[in-house]
Amino acid sequence: MKFYLAPMEGITTFIYRNAYNHYFGGIDKYFTPFIASRKMNRRELNEILPEHNQGLCVVPQILTNRADEFLQITRKIAQYGYDTVNLNLGCPSGTVTARKRGAGFLGVPDALDRFLYEIYAQSPLRISIKTRIGIASVEEWEALLTVYRKYPIAELIIHPRLQKEFYQFTPHKEAFLAASAALSDIPLCYNGDITSPQSLSAVLDTVPQTDCVMIGRGVLRNPALVLQLRGHGNSNPCSTETLKAFHDEIFDGYAAQMSGETPTLFKMKDLWTYLIESFTDAGKYLKKIRKASNYSEYKIAVNNLFRDCPPADYTVISI
Repeated sequence: MKFYLAPMEGITTFIYRNAYNHYFGGIDKYFTPFIASRKMNRRELNEILPEHNQGLCVVPQILTNRADEFLQITRKIAQYGYDTVNLNLGCPSGTVTARKRGAGFLGVPDALDRFLYEIYAQSPLRISIKTRIGIASVEEWEALLTVYRKYPIAELIIHPRLQKEFYQFTPHKEAFLAASAALSDIPLCYNGDITSPQSLSAVLDTVPQTDCVMIGRGVLRNPALVLQLRGHGNSNPCSTETLKAFHDEIFDGYAAQMSGETPTLFKMKDLWTYLIESFTDAGKYLKKIRKASNYSEYKIAVNNLFRDCPPADYTVISI
């Protein structure tokens, strides 16, 4: 089984990826938050610089519905030694889909087909795709599969939900099964609601041939999850010291990179939306973290949390 870390805008940055690999590891492939600018701003460039991703297998992700823009970005990425890029057809955000990008592109399959024809004909790199199964109805999936089977997709990562479902309701695992039958020549990866060994088993019960999964929120909430899924669990909880060191490396990385305290605190508070679930009875501590307006207040709130709140039971791994 191969495990991928999903790209999550503003969170799974190169700073997070390096800290995660240092303290937990187990990820076979990391995907960058999407690149949407043909000029590639400094933030986007930082994500793909080789010196920021040493020892990691990283795939840059691109978000656009314009073939010329996609190809221009891809050519720039190729200059840094990458051999594959990933096309984002999965983001359900309204601000993205309203412009027919991300999952919104799935609502115009004819335009998507023309786009794919052009980029696969001209791209200097291999192209994988991360996709949802449609906008409003699972019936849309069959037409999308007809489009996908035309192209030499390096890998198709399927989040079997509709755009309108965002991250709610049960994934349509039968859609992944349909893809397995229809796209026998394309490597597939399952993405969606893998939060425990039990949830992975439920996927394998429906689609037993699955040998690759992508995980996003599950890892952010429980950094030890991939080690659990790889069978390295025992009765000892992931140590507070490990979680603290993991947090501190991320904090120090942002503090060194960003100008001023406010941007760093914004990034860390965003991460705590998920990381808080690695601890027991930590709700009141999260409120204090969110109220912190400077480094001193933030560090006091975080240190109090690490001192008083034990790791949640599901972060059980061998340390």
